[in-house]
Amino acid sequence: MAEVERGGIFAGADPFAIARRWLGEAEKVEPNDANAMALATVDAGGLPNARMVLLKDIEPEGFVFYTNYGSAKAGEIEAAGKAAFVLHWKSLRRQIRARGPVTREEGPQADAYYASRSLQSRLGAWASRQSQPLSSRAALMAEVAKVAALKGINPERPPFWGGYRIAPVEIEFWADGAHRLHDRFRWTRPGPGAAWDVARLNP
Repeated sequence: MAEVERGGIFAGADPFAIARRWLGEAEKVEPNDANAMALATVDAGGLPNARMVLLKDIEPEGFVFYTNYGSAKAGEIEAAGKAAFVLHWKSLRRQIRARGPVTREEGPQADAYYASRSLQSRLGAWASRQSQPLSSRAALMAEVAKVAALKGINPERPPFWGGYRIAPVEIEFWADGAHRLHDRFRWTRPGPGAAWDVARLNP
């Protein structure tokens, strides 16, 4: 890893550890959903899509979130095999950008996270045909009631619902600076598991 002068909030040899530290600081001051991130994908024609999702884990080599595998975002991820995201915290005046290949998380880890959700959220995962047209909210709630009667109080994780893991090949840490002279450090690597190179960028 190339040596660049870094310190303070940017200090550390592991970008995932820095990200966890920043998220921990944001959780103390953000009023809602400090783990909300803007996820970007592209459709078959190359047209970008972006939406907010909740980051659920920062692992030693990746960032994990969960969704319906029948959703628009999932279809675009499966087709392209890669995605990007931004975590932005107004209270801290910081952001993290990352992009890289994506793989599914549909094993015990996904089961455990699904089981940790409220019962209504678990039933909702079964009832929702995410991203598909819906005639009315009443129709959705009727489907939730139907699922509740069928699945009971301990529904298993739907086979069409699980996680995605983004293993970045690029991560940028950004912090607001006076007079728009921001601090930016970009971490890059040729592939997941490879050594990182770090560069300071102009604001």
